Amino acid sequence: MDFNGSSPFPEGVISFLDTDLYKLTMQCAVLKYFADVKVTYAFKNRTPDKKLSRAAFRWLQIQINKLGNIALSLEELRFLQSTCTYLNKEYLDFLKDFRLNPREQVTASFTAKDDTGSDEDIGEVNLVVKGSWVETILYEIPLLALTSEAYFRFIDKDWIYDGQEEQAYAKGMRLLEAGCIVSEFGTRRRRDYHTQALVFRGLVKAKKEGVKNGLPGEISGTSNVHLAMRFGIPPIGTVAHEWFMGVAAITGNYETATKTALSYWVGCFGEGVLGIALTDTFGTPIFLKAFREPIPPITPTHQTSLSDGVVESETSAHGSGKTKTFAEVFTGVRQDSGDPANFVKIMREFYAKEGIKEPKTIVFSDSLNIDLCLEYKKIAEEAGFKCTFGVGTFFTNDFVHQSTGHKSTPLNIVIKLSSAAGNQAIKISDNIGKNTGDMATVEKVKKVLGYEEKVWKLGDEEHRWETDDDQVK
Repeated sequence: MDFNGSSPFPEGVISFLDTDLYKLTMQCAVLKYFADVKVTYAFKNRTPDKKLSRAAFRWLQIQINKLGNIALSLEELRFLQSTCTYLNKEYLDFLKDFRLNPREQVTASFTAKDDTGSDEDIGEVNLVVKGSWVETILYEIPLLALTSEAYFRFIDKDWIYDGQEEQAYAKGMRLLEAGCIVSEFGTRRRRDYHTQALVFRGLVKAKKEGVKNGLPGEISGTSNVHLAMRFGIPPIGTVAHEWFMGVAAITGNYETATKTALSYWVGCFGEGVLGIALTDTFGTPIFLKAFREPIPPITPTHQTSLSDGVVESETSAHGSGKTKTFAEVFTGVRQDSGDPANFVKIMREFYAKEGIKEPKTIVFSDSLNIDLCLEYKKIAEEAGFKCTFGVGTFFTNDFVHQSTGHKSTPLNIVIKLSSAAGNQAIKISDNIGKNTGDMATVEKVKKVLGYEEKVWKLGDEEHRWETDDDQVK
């Protein structure tokens, strides 16, 4: 498939694989354990100064409804079978026949600030997703990508594709020369698919140049499964906050939810498979209490019933011998909120206390740019960690206004699980700005877990990528 600046890829989202890999891995686990659980998702715009017009909203509605036309192609199925071997046959058989039903599962509304009925009216967009978890889990990434595309198609239009491939190549080369191992994580807040394809072509060019010249870094892959297939690059990803949020809401036991979620993950994929653990759904200190626990000698193989929020499962035993802890089995952790330097210190002390001497990996993924990658690399390696970087918006939504040369700032938008099995689903991050969900439930869970609120000086979610007034140097 050829990508160039003069012939953009078709608008919108046209494939189930045009998503982050961890949505597929989580859907696989949800099918195994929670196929009948009902959930809801809620949309939040962390950049409230950036709103859509009525015309943009109407385009968004059309694109959302088109998601119901998507089906897995034979080429895509074969790619998953050959590349993502951790996805079991039961799941791939399910995905072959799977269809989204946006007209029934997605409610999109628009509230104009000063309603004149005009297409130019500006207002708030609200998106709500409802249905079974296994059938709605794939909406998050396309809905976010489409909302971003709508904004930059109708509101901020003072930009062009020219130079995106070259810019990505230059960024990739700098990271490779510095010895960074980098994956592209930019699907959810990209300008559009064509931008992401141009960016990835630039990164692939840098990857080839890096190999040719023996540079110490590596472009290791992309979270976007469709681009991975098209460019012959590995898809990268494991699990998101959603998995822990859902398990906690379903079981209703936040003190044991992290251990339960980790146990289910190992039960679905096996020890050491998809082995990067996300630490900050309810705060890293809470996570580490579970992470040091031995993996239960019996782990769930599939759900048999759900009663009063308690999961009852059939089980299968591990092999004989000393039971390893989650921390021993998982190859590393992902840092997605809070102060990275403090996180490295916490993890170094944790592994030392647990007597784990083998090198572990930290994946940094929170609003990265080149300078931050280099800074965190130095901190992590000095502490004895391997490190990799998931770079998203800095790659796929880095533009300037053509008329002024000022930054064309991305939207900071999220869609999070808001309920599961009739219970509120929440996230309590290492940075207060990333907390989500019903505030009464958040406060209740904080007390139950003894959570200590964290505020990071660089954690202003409204200004993650500077402002439209910033001059690009």
